[in-house]
Amino acid sequence: MITLDLSLPDTRYPIHIGRDLLDDANLILPHLPQRKVAIVTNTTVAPLYLARLQGALEAAGVAVLPIVLPDGEAYKTWDTLNLIFDALLSSRAERKTTLIALGGGVIGDMTGFAAACYQRGAPFIQVPTTLLAQVDSSVGGKTAINHPKGKNMIGAFYQPRAVIADMTLLDTLPQRELSAGLAEVIKYGLLGDADFLAWLEANMARLVARDHDALAHAVRRSCEMKADIVAQDEKESGVRALLNLGHTFGHAIEAGLGFGAWLHGEAVGAGMMLAAALSHELGWIDAAALARTERLIAAAGLPTRAPDLGVDAWLEHMSHDKKVESGRLRFVLLKALGQAAIVDDVAPEALQRVLAGPYIRRDTAY
Repeated sequence: MITLDLSLPDTRYPIHIGRDLLDDANLILPHLPQRKVAIVTNTTVAPLYLARLQGALEAAGVAVLPIVLPDGEAYKTWDTLNLIFDALLSSRAERKTTLIALGGGVIGDMTGFAAACYQRGAPFIQVPTTLLAQVDSSVGGKTAINHPKGKNMIGAFYQPRAVIADMTLLDTLPQRELSAGLAEVIKYGLLGDADFLAWLEANMARLVARDHDALAHAVRRSCEMKADIVAQDEKESGVRALLNLGHTFGHAIEAGLGFGAWLHGEAVGAGMMLAAALSHELGWIDAAALARTERLIAAAGLPTRAPDLGVDAWLEHMSHDKKVESGRLRFVLLKALGQAAIVDDVAPEALQRVLAGPYIRRDTAY
């Protein structure tokens, strides 16, 4: 097992990465202010892993309240969030009852937001079951639900007490979900680590084949990079926005097609391709770098072409992005492979050429 520490001005917590961690209650017990927890999961994950985690905790003397939600991005809503509150209130859960998120990014985001709100703040722990959640959404304290007009627009910054990333949980992950997680891994190489990017190019086949050692390295490096950035800028007032590479386009895809039509990582994959294309359009990366980006995204099993939303719809959806400042769109673009920058002065003509260019497909199927 590898343990990383994320240290912030007001808190510090461990990120445990390894095999068969789900059965080790000792990774959770030190972070419980009382021996009562609520495990929030969904209808897909519960049959696979709920009994194991619940059994390990109950054997250690912890009372467990299971809360099983419907599965999918389409349920990342107020109504579903209220199911968590209903269960907590019905069981008379106290402020010191710890919420444990057992699931992917949707479960992690909603559980964290519920914890931030319940009695003005209950502790929570992340046990991510998808690659995307292990490398990105479980670390850093971003919690939220979606609104029909925009993804993650209603939420809070609220840090977990611990993150437990068990590589063996990825064995049951559908291949499409694994590829979606690899989008966030690729993001870290593109935005700030050229050596890691080269490692990904050399080892993508191992990652796609679920080699545990390769996955552990990818999770570790991704978490190291995210922890470093979050430590510098917890509330995303500056450098943390770099973590949104591909997300301005990606969130527009998700909203434009309807949340859940494409997985988040699929939308980010196509979004990173558009960000690279816009970087090339502006003369910052050359055609070879653009092609190299496309090969890596494709090797991960991700789409390299975005759906044709229409330029007006693209602009409308992007105008609701959280990075919009004073009415101006802000993009995370590539100055070079392994070096990203936040840009708010993109010429409209350059953006429109990209949105009408070869990285837009003429249908929405995937």
